[in-house]
Amino acid sequence: MVKNRIRTITAVYLKRPFTVNSLLSPEPDPLPPSVQTFWQWVCDENIVSPKSPVKPGVVPEGLGLVAQRDIAKNEVVLEIPKRFWINPDTVLSSEIGNVCSGLKPWVSVALFLIREKLRDDSPWRRYIDVLPEYTNSTIYWSEEELSEIQGTQLFSTTLGVKEYVQSEFLKVEEEILLPNQQLFPSSITLDDFLWAFGILRSRAFSRLRGQNLVLIPLADLINHSPSITTEDYAYEIKGAGLFSRDLLFSLRSPVYVKAGEQALIQYDLNKSNAELALDYGFIEPRADRNAYTLTLEISESDPYFGDKLDIAESNGLGETAYFEIILGCPLPPAMLPYLRLVALGGTDAFLLESIFRNSIWGHVELPVSRANEELICHVIRNACKTALSGYHTTIEEDEKLKEGGNLDPRLEIAVGIRAGEKKVLQQIDGIFKERELELDELEYYQERRLKDLGLVGEQGEIIFWEPK
Repeated sequence: MVKNRIRTITAVYLKRPFTVNSLLSPEPDPLPPSVQTFWQWVCDENIVSPKSPVKPGVVPEGLGLVAQRDIAKNEVVLEIPKRFWINPDTVLSSEIGNVCSGLKPWVSVALFLIREKLRDDSPWRRYIDVLPEYTNSTIYWSEEELSEIQGTQLFSTTLGVKEYVQSEFLKVEEEILLPNQQLFPSSITLDDFLWAFGILRSRAFSRLRGQNLVLIPLADLINHSPSITTEDYAYEIKGAGLFSRDLLFSLRSPVYVKAGEQALIQYDLNKSNAELALDYGFIEPRADRNAYTLTLEISESDPYFGDKLDIAESNGLGETAYFEIILGCPLPPAMLPYLRLVALGGTDAFLLESIFRNSIWGHVELPVSRANEELICHVIRNACKTALSGYHTTIEEDEKLKEGGNLDPRLEIAVGIRAGEKKVLQQIDGIFKERELELDELEYYQERRLKDLGLVGEQGEIIFWEPK
């Protein structure tokens, strides 16, 4: 009934790589030659003005956008024209467009990036040269580093993502690379493909009008700030002018920024620490970034499988349901009703009859019977205990490591992830432990039904009518 796993994440529409340490770079370090060349290039190409509100700078995260003057809240800091974007349309109009037209958008852009990286004469050379070779995303971790998150959902998700990338690479190698070696003269490896996947996952902008996967050179240097709690007005696609058909990517600063400080945005308020670690290679200390996904399912061997599936689907769920539990937050509203539905059986099975089909969900939103409620508590608590036994450290050991400080960035991520997951599991176990203690006090379906019929008094006593 309960599986402690999380769905493999295969979307790649995300942004940045670096660890969040500080919002400021007290003394700007000299720009590396490749970044100086990149900045000169975007200025020479009239992509931006040398007097742009922001320019590339060396910051604690690596590279970022540093204010050249004071920037007002919601002020536009960059406007990048469409000709400077890299998206599936860029690929289609390139030399490899014909052979990439039927590929997944991210695969085609990945191949484009790799090919441009391997070309000495690439028109995108100056941009490619400022892209990192790797980030702290868990997809780049060694086996030894991954062993530090053994037992976590992030571990299984990372392996799933790497397997997915490998399967896509093998497919594209057979269908595109080998038959078209004249277009791909240099050998492209799985490591190249994983590099491009990570670049897209950490730097591509999404949720844009008509653009679900787009790299915006220069704008993708923008870093994340956990202190910014709004995603509004950070970026959008808009027209270049009243009489122009051109499009611009517009980036705003959601907060006031002093000259010399780093311009920052919020990447995604809804991502868990596991997702942040997988996508960008950092985590946050906020408690509500810690989450654990419980996977519940209706067993095909259940004698009432068809009825339960029909009821679940009528209420927006299915044979398998995923519930993300966040540290410090209540259980998802549909979780208990789904659990009660999955556990229905025995003397409670009458509720699955067609006569109750339109009202069954309302019944399982409340306790059905003591046996049903006791079963779901037992199953969930056992699932939590099993999951907790899969970690090789305790929360106390993790907290001691964090207190010691000076952790390698990847170990810091690992410790934060496994401690966060364990805290959520303990929270779930605590909720159902408390529920077990209340079993004798809960009101179940039969009592509610008798009350509705006027056969039970306010104190729970049975009311009898004597014949006149």
